[in-house]
Amino acid sequence: MKHSFVSRRTFTSAALLAGASIAAHSVWADSKLEKTKVAIAVGGKAAFYYLPLTISEQLGYFKAEGLDVEISDFAGGSRALQALVGGSADVVSGAYEHTINMQSKNQFIESFVLMGRAPQIAMGVSVKAMPNYRTVADLRGKKIGVSAPGSSTNMVANLVLSRAGLKASDVSFVGVGTAAGALTALRSGQIDAMSNTDPVMTMLEQKGDVKIISDTRTLKGTLEVFGGPMPAACFYTHAEFVQKNPNTCQALANAIVRGLKWLQTAGPSDIIKTVPENYLLGDRALYLASFNKVREAISLDGMLPDEGTQTALKALASFEPSVHPDKIVLAKTYTNEFARRAKDRFKA
Repeated sequence: MKHSFVSRRTFTSAALLAGASIAAHSVWADSKLEKTKVAIAVGGKAAFYYLPLTISEQLGYFKAEGLDVEISDFAGGSRALQALVGGSADVVSGAYEHTINMQSKNQFIESFVLMGRAPQIAMGVSVKAMPNYRTVADLRGKKIGVSAPGSSTNMVANLVLSRAGLKASDVSFVGVGTAAGALTALRSGQIDAMSNTDPVMTMLEQKGDVKIISDTRTLKGTLEVFGGPMPAACFYTHAEFVQKNPNTCQALANAIVRGLKWLQTAGPSDIIKTVPENYLLGDRALYLASFNKVREAISLDGMLPDEGTQTALKALASFEPSVHPDKIVLAKTYTNEFARRAKDRFKA
């Protein structure tokens, strides 16, 4: 492998000498997009977890990069991943840890711009269904709501259970989405507890419907749950797609990093004006209270911290028997080169 890399570099140097004019036109510098129409799959677009995607879309940042994006919204991240694997999506706006999970199955997918630097997932127990809840062990035999089975919300629940000596098979997971349906599922007693994103969890918490037992909506909470920084939402796709469409990936990263920069200074009224009305779930004030809670969990510049990949691997390996840390090459799960260029360009 090393040899081919060296020979490729040598070949590149020769090409530079042979035709400076060709080399001057770098593949990265304002080059033609290999693909202008991009199908993006996302699992629960109304969640704050994916706010940077919505902001970049609503403010026209994808269009500004020459992209025509078609966003398909699924019930949860595992469904969005299926769309990528099945070929109906080019790129997923989803949780970074899916790149590790897929590599354990010999499928190489790669994250190329980060949106969230904390998972923004809280786990809460229904006050009505479990008024006498004391410890996580009380969840044995109970129904736990997640966005979709196999999604990031499910992963956080698995982690919380495994720390208390419970296995995933000791409970029943129920897919409830990340919007109004999730609120109804908990309030009507269809589920006993829930692991989900905001604004849903803040709405349940503020109305006294749940008792929060694990919280990764802040950087401090994430550190307590995961023991390190835990990368969350990102754009990921097949490694082959990144190799074949570098300019398209750069354009996608540019749009997201521009959105992240906008979010750093956006006020509550800016957010309300920008997101679709139905994302507010009928309660503007609670939506904004929820935004203030997760604000610090949004990435500042699209860069994925190297130590975050280690945290994710450790977390997955703690309850996922198919993930063997010694067999995972973390360097193949992400690249920061697109985010780095976008960061420089937008001074993020």
